[in-house]
Amino acid sequence: MAIGDSITEGLDDPHPDGSYRGFADRLAEHLSTRAPGFRYANLAVRGRRMQHIFGEQLEQTLEFAPDLVTVHAGGNDVLRPNTDLDQLALQYDRGVRRLREAGIRVVMLSGHDTGWVPVLRVYRGRIAVFSMHLRAIAERNGVDIVDLWALDALNDPRAWSVDRLHLNAAGHRIVAARVAELLGHPIGPRDLWARPWPTPHVPRPRILRRRETRRWAVRFLVPWLGRRLMGRSSGDGLLPKRPELTELAALLEGERRRPG
Repeated sequence: MAIGDSITEGLDDPHPDGSYRGFADRLAEHLSTRAPGFRYANLAVRGRRMQHIFGEQLEQTLEFAPDLVTVHAGGNDVLRPNTDLDQLALQYDRGVRRLREAGIRVVMLSGHDTGWVPVLRVYRGRIAVFSMHLRAIAERNGVDIVDLWALDALNDPRAWSVDRLHLNAAGHRIVAARVAELLGHPIGPRDLWARPWPTPHVPRPRILRRRETRRWAVRFLVPWLGRRLMGRSSGDGLLPKRPELTELAALLEGERRRPG
């Protein structure tokens, strides 16, 4: 099972019909080739905060009692300046302990470095502090953690959507390959996540980057700030895309028949 927010839901890694795939789906599809009858659920919804992920998503996970769960949580809380990161880490720690006490293997994902992103780099320190909390939680509870901050490939704009907040298809492939290798079932060679592009990224001239940042702010940043001020979320009213543990082969067959 996969629990979390928009990263785990799969934004912005779309199928042809507009639904989202993402690293968790990619990982599950890979693992299913090694285990007949492999079942999978993805409870993540964009915009979800810690109280939701280690609330209703956690309770559903414990009810289904899977062998493995991936967790990406806290990003939507960390970006709120008034959030107490120490208290946030305590919530996370309690949730992970409940999963471990139920005998479930946990793979945590840390925050990623926003130092390369104009405007969003202001959150870099908070993300770094919370990511260190996550490393300590993983150490205390004996669980695996994929350190997204350490993935240099994610410091490349080619791994990110135009909104600069969500991974694109290439970014989700990188994360899926890294998690698969940690689990001991690599998708392919290490370069899939360590060196996914044959050439280094070449930044555009500064004047063009400034223009792009202004356009990005109008298109994405202002609406995002507006939702925060109104206490709204991009995930309001949305339900998980894969709410039940379902045999993946049957699920994928149904999606292949879906129009579009």
